[in-house]
This record gives sequence, structure tokens and C-alpha cells, in this order.
Amino acid sequence: MKRYVEGESRSQSTLFPESLDEYIAEDNPVRVVDVFVDELDLKGFGFEGAEPEATGRPAYHPATLLKIYIYGYLNRIQSSRRLERETHRNVELIWLTGRLSPDFKTIADFRKDNGPAIRRVCREFVLLCRNLNLFSDALVAIDGSKFKAVNGRDRNFTKHKLKARMQQLEESIARYLGDLDRADRDPRSVTETRVEHLKEKVETVKAQMRRLKQLGKQMAQTADGQISLTDPDARSMATSARGSGVVGYNVQTAVDAKHHLVVTHEVTNNGTDRAQLSSMGQQTQEALGTKKITALADRGYYAGPEILKCEEVGINALVPKSRTSNNLAKGQFDKRDFRYNSRRDEYRCPAGQRAIWRKTTVEDGRTLHRYWSSACPQCPIKGKCTTGANRHIVRWEHEAVLEAMEKHLEKMPDAARIRRQTVEHVFGTLKSWMGSTHFLMKRLPNVRTEMSLHVLAYNLRRAMQILGVVPLMRAIRA
Repeated sequence: MKRYVEGESRSQSTLFPESLDEYIAEDNPVRVVDVFVDELDLKGFGFEGAEPEATGRPAYHPATLLKIYIYGYLNRIQSSRRLERETHRNVELIWLTGRLSPDFKTIADFRKDNGPAIRRVCREFVLLCRNLNLFSDALVAIDGSKFKAVNGRDRNFTKHKLKARMQQLEESIARYLGDLDRADRDPRSVTETRVEHLKEKVETVKAQMRRLKQLGKQMAQTADGQISLTDPDARSMATSARGSGVVGYNVQTAVDAKHHLVVTHEVTNNGTDRAQLSSMGQQTQEALGTKKITALADRGYYAGPEILKCEEVGINALVPKSRTSNNLAKGQFDKRDFRYNSRRDEYRCPAGQRAIWRKTTVEDGRTLHRYWSSACPQCPIKGKCTTGANRHIVRWEHEAVLEAMEKHLEKMPDAARIRRQTVEHVFGTLKSWMGSTHFLMKRLPNVRTEMSLHVLAYNLRRAMQILGVVPLMRAIRA
């Protein structure tokens, strides 16, 4: 084979075989995994088997299994069976484990049994990044995204889906019974085999209806009125695409604006982001070790009580308000057209009239003040304001917090752009790594463990890109 680059003969023996370490370059990312895990206090983190048993068959050290998983998630290999195969043929894994090849059950059980400890390892790397000054001056973007669970849409039932499915089965039974009646009237029109087949179908559909009725009873006992059969903790959630949804989990992240590292994350089965802002903000404060942070979020997080909680603990939350005014949709004046005078505790309407305080009510735990003007019935522009006798303006007792936040947002016109370019790329990368199936494990605690491994792998990859492999290893050892 002249004029081609030729390889070595497979049968050629060497007098001095190469050592395994020579196959791994000094700047290979697998060396970071090795150094990082070796520097961890696995016993302190709570890993099972960190202290060997005095009797019985020797077990694999948890460091070996943790290295396998971190390497796997760094290289988009999340399946325990695939990881087992890689330990036999992948030179990097052979080097990392010292030629050990645990079976897939041992690998899978390690992830299942050490969830809390794995999540602590993820937080430990965030702490390392903080000590290396990889985070910005406490500016983060908070967002949530829906990730698929191990539960198909046909295996998830809501009240609406259950009702629709029952109606389909009733229509099927009516159709089958109609065919059987036709066979009774004219036996020659339907074969005997077809009649037996129809009877079997009727019994099958009736069994399905009994099963759905039982599911309906179980569903009535759940808090959110839905049930998933494969993964009981998964929930049906709407996505940003109109009319679409996914059965899965809502993953919350807070991402640093400087290097796009994930500061903290959480996995919930709540389909909305409305109640997540203060919780994610406080977790970010703890991870960054500072009280004063600025948190950018989208309209899905806008909720007065959540923004108030952030204000109380020193979080400068910047969340655009959702414009869902019915009056604005009708072409009438919006609440923004009414100017509030804090000194006199009254509003000035577009017609120049005073809308004074009239009464206070409590709704959903919130204290609301109501204002209106006595001049409304004679107002010449009333048609642009209300169809009722008076235009009522409702003000929450902590409305000043929301107004101050809107003023801060006006001073930061690029907040939405910064939020998008900071956090949405992270979700896109993670979903690309996870593949079309997303999560492989079932139940919320296990899914949280799996997400922690993904976030740890993402942060490791980012840190290696920022610092370089060799400098990062030196920093870990320091």
C-alpha cells in the first residue's frame, strides 16, 4: 500500500510494551475526573461503601464507580449497560478504573443508592468554582425548562384525558354491539370467527373501562388531579409551543452571567415557574456565599409574593410583568394609565379625577386596597374606562415593591437579552447531551440525582474550557 499512511502490524510484538498511562495525554479531560474524585471526602459525603466491610466479598470502591459515571455523563454515555461495555473497550475508562469492569447492575445500583451523596458532589464543584472566582458579581439568570420523563403521554391521565378515553371506549363498545346485533339478525352477513372476535373485543374494552374507572378513583385522591403509570412522580406539563405538552419534570436552574456556569439547580414536578423564584434565589445566595444578588427571570416567574420574599432577603429580582389586562384587550384604559400618589394614598385617573381609597379586602392571603372615584358616572370618557358604575383600581399592600422593580428594569433594557443568552444555551446543551429520551430514571429523587450528574458534567466541561485541563487539575489539588 504505497503512498498511504500505514499502521503497525497486529502480530508485531514489542520488547518494551507501552504503559497504559502513555495512551492518555497530559491534557486529556479524563485526568480532571480522576483528580477531582480522588480529592473528595467520599465518606464525609455519605457514599455507601466508603468504609469497607470487615467480612464478605470485597466491593468496588465508590470512587471507581463515581469516576465511571462522571466520565459517562461528560461523554453522553448515561446508560449503565453502555458504561459496562465501555469499561471493556474504552482506553480512557480502562485507564480511569485501572482495568476494572463492574457489571451494569453494580453501576446502576451505585447511582440509585447514592443520590444525596452525588448531589453533594455537584455542589462541591460549584464551591470549587466559587473559590476560583469563576462567578460574576452575583448576576444570575433563573429559568425553567421541561424535560421528558420515562413515561409516555398515553401512560399519563388527567381528568380531561380520562373522560375523552372513556368516551372513545363507549363508542367502540356501541360499534361492536351493533355488529353483533347485525350478526343476530342475519347470521350469513358475519362469519362465526368474526363474531367470536367481536365478543373478545367487547370483553377487552369492558376490562379497559373498569381499569379506567379505578384510575379515576385513584386520581381523585391526588392533589393535582392526574396520575402517571410508568413514573408516578412525572406530570403532564404545557410547553412554550402552542398546544403542546410533555410528561416529565420542570428543571430549574440559576446560571451565572459571567461564564455561564450552573450555580444551582432543582428538579420539580410543578408545571409552572410561578412559585420558584424565591426558592431558587435563596439557593443561589447560599451557593455563591453572598446575600446581595441580582436575579433575571422571564414573565413566567412574575408573582407578587415571590418578588416580595426576594426583596426581604436581599435578592434584586428583575422580572417583567405579564400584560394580561382584560381592559387593555377591550381597548380601554389599563391600570398603568392611573397614577398613584403615595403621600395622599390615592390614584389620579386619565380624566384628572381623584380615585380615593374605599375599602380593603383579603383574597388568597393577600391584602388588597380598592380605589374608585365618585365622578365616574358623569365622566365624559367613561366608555374608554369601564362598563360598570365605577372603575375600581385594586392595589396590593406591597405594590411599591413591584413598582420599584419595574423602575429597575427600565434602567436595564438589555436584561431580557442577557437572560436568554445566559440560561437558554445551558438548557439546549443539556438536552442535546441527554438525547431524545432525556431522563433514564424514575421517581423524583432519582431524577434529581441524574440531573445533578448532568449539571456536574456541564460545569466540569465549562471549567476546562475556561481554565484549561492542566491548570484546573492544579487548582483542584491546591
